[in-house]
Parts: sequence; C-alpha cells; structure tokens
Amino acid sequence: MLFKQYYLKSLSHASYLIGDEEAHLAAVVDPQRDIDRYLEDLEIHQLTLRYVFLTHFHTDFVAGHLELHQQTGAEICLSAQAHADYAFRPMRNGFDVELGAVRLNIIETPGHTRESISIIVYDQSKSREQPYAVLTGDTLLIGDVGRPDLITENGYSPSVMAGQLYNSLHDKLLSLPDEVLVYPTHGDSVCGKTLGIEHVSSIGTQRQSNHALQPMTKNAFITLMTTDRPEVPEYFSYIAFLNRRDHPTMSKKIEESLNPLELDQVIHLKSDRAQILDVRTPEEFATGHLCGSLNISLDGNFEIWSATILNREHPIVLLANSGQEKEALIRLARVGLEQVVGYLQRGVSALASTPELTLQTDRLSATHLSELIMTAHRPHILDVRSKQEWQQRHIDDSRNIPLPKLTMHLQEIPNDHPIVTHCANGYRSSIAVSLLEQHGFTNIKDLIGGFDAWEAQVVNPSLHSSESLHQAGDR
Repeated sequence: MLFKQYYLKSLSHASYLIGDEEAHLAAVVDPQRDIDRYLEDLEIHQLTLRYVFLTHFHTDFVAGHLELHQQTGAEICLSAQAHADYAFRPMRNGFDVELGAVRLNIIETPGHTRESISIIVYDQSKSREQPYAVLTGDTLLIGDVGRPDLITENGYSPSVMAGQLYNSLHDKLLSLPDEVLVYPTHGDSVCGKTLGIEHVSSIGTQRQSNHALQPMTKNAFITLMTTDRPEVPEYFSYIAFLNRRDHPTMSKKIEESLNPLELDQVIHLKSDRAQILDVRTPEEFATGHLCGSLNISLDGNFEIWSATILNREHPIVLLANSGQEKEALIRLARVGLEQVVGYLQRGVSALASTPELTLQTDRLSATHLSELIMTAHRPHILDVRSKQEWQQRHIDDSRNIPLPKLTMHLQEIPNDHPIVTHCANGYRSSIAVSLLEQHGFTNIKDLIGGFDAWEAQVVNPSLHSSESLHQAGDR
C-alpha cells in the first residue's frame, strides 16, 4: 500500500493519496485545487487514479476534484447525502471501495456538515480485519472535533448538527481500535477551537487527550460545541457553494489571467473600481507602492486574508515581483478568487517615472513607540489582532478593531494624531495600513515586528531573544 499525506501550510490543509502499487490503482482524498503534486506521484508510482473523494463540501478552500476528474477521468465520490450539479458516485454507510489489496470502507459521519463521511483504510496485504487508518475529514481533528456551525441549512441548526456529531463520534469513530491512525483534513484552523499542531494521531490518543471526546452527556457536548465559537468567516458559504457546483478548472482561469498590463491600463482599471493587489512583503510595500493598492503578502496566510479582505465583485490587478504572478494566481484560485484581469508589467519598477503615484509607509520600532507614548503628542494605537489576542495581552490604551472588521469601524478611529497600527508581528498591520490609506487616512505608522516586538523590546527584553521577532504565528 502507498499512503501519502500532503500538507498545505498556508491553508492548514491535508490531502491524501492511497494506492496499491501492485494493482496500479489509487484514490485521492480531499485534494487541493492545484493538482500537479498528485499527478507527479501518480506517474512516479505508475498508478491509475480511479477515485477522488471529498469527505464533505469544504468551506475554506476550493477542492481539486473537478481538476483531477478532467485530467485523469477519475470518478468523483461524495456522500449519498450530498447534492452537487456534477456527476458523482454516492457513498453510503458501509460501502467498500477496492483498490487491489487496499480497501476503503465508508462511514457516514454527519455533524460538521450534513454530508460528512469518514474513510477507514485497510491494507489487506497485512490484515483484512485490522484497519490501518481512518481519514476523518473535519469530523475528528487532532485535539478537537469539527465545528457544527459553519454551514447552516433549513432544519439543521448548530444544535441539531452538534447532536449528529456526537453520534458520529461515539457510535462510529470511537468504536475503532485504539491503534488506528487518525488523519484529518485540517490542522490548526478555524474549523476547530483547540487544535494541535500534529498532522496525525491515533484513536487511542484522541480518546484520552481530545477535550471534546471526554466523558460527557450528549446535551453537555451540544453546549460545548455551540458556545463561545469564533465568528465564521463570510467567505465560507461561497466556497462551499463552489465545491457543490461545476466550475471552470483552475488552469483555464490562470491562463486567462496571466495578462501583462502597462501602467496606464492599470490606472484606468483602478479608476473603474479594480482592486490593486500588491503581494510583496510588508517591508517591500513600505518602501514604495502604488497609491490605493492593497498589501497582502505571499509571505504568509495569503489565501485566508485575500478571501477575507478582497471584494469578489470587483476585478483584481496584481502588483508582484517578477515570477510571483503565477503563484499569486494559484493561491487566489484556491479560495475561489478568479477575477484577476492581469498584472502590472515590470512590477514596482514601472512606477519609477511617476513618483506622484506612489506612497511610502512610515514604520517605527517598539522602543520609538514607547518614547512617543510619553510625549504630549501620544499617537493613537490601533491593534488589528483578534479580540481574543487583545484580551490576553495588549498595549495600554490601545484600540482593538480586528482586521476583518476594520472597514466597518473607520469612523471610530480618530485622525487628530498619528495612528500607529500593529498586529502580532507585522503581516496583518501592513494590510490594515493599506486599507486605511484607501479610505483617506494619511498620518499612519506601522509598528515594526508588531506586538511581539513590543514585548521583546519594551515589556521584558531580558526574556525574549531577537529570534522571536521572526516567528510567523501572525501569518
């Protein structure tokens, strides 16, 4: 048996290739939309892709099932409870799918979504009775279980879904032997609340350590699952819709979008409400950028923040370093942002002869900010981290407006003193600076290194090393 996990860090997304190298047959489970890595491994191992499974309709990434179907002819497999406008093979509880000596046993595990399934993997060359692993989708995660409130449908409230999730966990998944390996579709993400950083566990380990699997009544579990949950991102419902419907494959969209544009074309598009997306690092953006452009760097959780911030109704023009254009297009397509009309030819160097069209971001260190705070012209400090981050620790007298809510609360931001914007380490604050510039704010400064730098340089420098400033937890 060939069993391979692929982990896409920017989306905390795990997908799987399972095959029998003697029978030359394989299946892929929960693929990402850019499918080259699966095709390469299929060729290397001389496997024919027979099936592509979705454990459920994902809400945070557009899956690659249609791409794999088009490229290989593999049959798409979904739960029998699923409704999609493309052809698929319905999977019911107890179904077996054979790939030579590999057997995939389907169990319906509703709760995270109505159509969730899990897949028990048997390597029958070793044992016909003992499962090797279970692919749990987002039903059972490492350290948590899937949220029941991401997609609500008529008659399926979060409480009803949480009750179904309890049954799926206790009646089905926890009936498996302790030795069975657990492979979920997500690592640390909004799909769960207290997720671990591991990408594989076991039924026995989760039975002991997972807070949501500890002994409790069904009613107590429902309360746990429906209380104090992070807000559901608005784009989730759109991505779930895309995964249900037939849509053009990513390669076709990228070919249409790799369109070089001259500066005057970009300016014209901008005046017609196009979004200018600068994907360079915050440091590069600060040294000079096109007025009105939005900075979401590829050097971070680009997909998540693009899906959160960008308007799906308006065209997008990319501003990137040479060679970054295709990467940006792929990563935007992963979250269903396909309205890119082109990119600025020659990147930021195209702005060299038009300094009147450029802006620079004023950046300051944590020690400089601590000095300014003590003066009569104390700046307004805008913290764009989440509410939970701010409640744990924050700079005194700072104002917390989480980045996803920023444009809805602009009237709350005073403009009579400089505004110092910060997040944890500088990724989100650069997005915030560019949003504020778009809305006419002028006296804005970005805190270098964010709150991490503030703690390291001001609060207690003896307890922090300079390495802490380079951690990417914010991204």
